[in-house]
Amino acid sequence: MGNRPAKQDNNNEEFLLKVVPPLDHTYVRWLARDLERIHGFTLRNPCAVKPPDHYIEYMRFNGWLDLNLDDPDLAHLFK
Repeated sequence: MGNRPAKQDNNNEEFLLKVVPPLDHTYVRWLARDLERIHGFTLRNPCAVKPPDHYIEYMRFNGWLDLNLDDPDLAHLFK
């Protein structure tokens, strides 16, 4: 009744996406050197870390993984 304005629906939904970029190897090396300098601790015999399968699949889907982790020439890196 009267001259009341009609109710407006606020359909201004925002979608926030969290995208993790691939790691820059130069930055990782710098960070490792910096942590070593600060804490004075380095691993003597570091073991390779294999990322979870879903992350490998995600990296392949986005074209960030250009090597085959099952390659026998690279097997010694993942022991």
